[in-house]
Amino acid sequence: MIRLRSIFTIAILLLGTACGKSKDREVTPEEPPVLPGVSFTDKDATTAFNTFNEYFYSKADKLYYSNTEKKDIGAIWTQAVYWDLIMDTYKRTGNAAHRAMIDDLYQGGYNRYDKYNWSNKVVWFIYDDMMWWIISLARAHQITGNTEYLSRAMEGFQYVYKESYDPVNGGMWWDFKHTGKNSCIHFPTIIAAMTLYNITKDTAYLNKAKDLYSWGRTNLYDNTKGRVADNNIKGNKGFSDYTYNQGTFIGAAVMLYKETGEQAYLDDARQAADYTKQSMCDADGILPAEGDWNEQGVLKAIFGHYIMTLIKDANQQQYLPWIRKNVNTAWGNRDPARGIMHRNYKIPCPTGIVQSYEASSAVELMQVCPPEK
Repeated sequence: MIRLRSIFTIAILLLGTACGKSKDREVTPEEPPVLPGVSFTDKDATTAFNTFNEYFYSKADKLYYSNTEKKDIGAIWTQAVYWDLIMDTYKRTGNAAHRAMIDDLYQGGYNRYDKYNWSNKVVWFIYDDMMWWIISLARAHQITGNTEYLSRAMEGFQYVYKESYDPVNGGMWWDFKHTGKNSCIHFPTIIAAMTLYNITKDTAYLNKAKDLYSWGRTNLYDNTKGRVADNNIKGNKGFSDYTYNQGTFIGAAVMLYKETGEQAYLDDARQAADYTKQSMCDADGILPAEGDWNEQGVLKAIFGHYIMTLIKDANQQQYLPWIRKNVNTAWGNRDPARGIMHRNYKIPCPTGIVQSYEASSAVELMQVCPPEK
């Protein structure tokens, strides 16, 4: 089966561009939507997660389907995002069933992706797909203490860093042909390095993270605006606004700030958050829909995880009402029959086929964002 991301990746490489995916073709309603007046609860967050599993999780495969038809398993990299969703849910609930799902999804990936054989260039066809899993493997170890997860994360990091890092000019190549250096591999690598550093206290990881951040800030970032570039090809920054790039930049900066105490990292994280809120959201502060029947729908799930590290780990509570408003809007527009949500938080969730990608982001936000008391 040819995966959607495979087709998309080939098209991108042929065009000489990088991680940026096709722009949304969302139809703008004639009248601005009225935002639902709801306030989600902790119970709602659990319901949203359980409902997401009901419509998208394959108990046989121990992975997630691509959509409500339940015919095909979703793209390889999005499974790591869903694994993070499981872990964030377990951290919130402490529920034994949610804890079991952490091990289950690991096994599902093990069965489907050649036992996490990082050198298999058929299973893994691009570096960032690996790095999302490496981050999640390290997190799974932090939560469970399972040393197998840590070993695979360390092995994966060593392999990807060796294959992707440019020792001459710096930065991380996105693809095996080394056509561009991209935010979708670069900033997640910093997050992976810092996660592994926090576990092992091996300063080699910290030094790599600092080096990569410095390069990324210069070559994949507009420090006058807080805008993260999607890619850098032959020294030229390619700017397209994607929430996951803003999110991973924020996450990388927050992790380095926590470790070093250097104010500059926190200033960067806040600037990137401000750009996302002021320049990427609508007048009500609602995050962009992102995705037009493709994997872009999952991007806000990644953003959600990392904006909450800025709020919680760096104590930047000023962003919390903004995130709650997005959650409440999405939850208020859920499909009343199925209880699932949509990538476009501002409109009622469609009643037909819905992708796991586009249904996932608001569920993730609900797990990491505390409801109003």
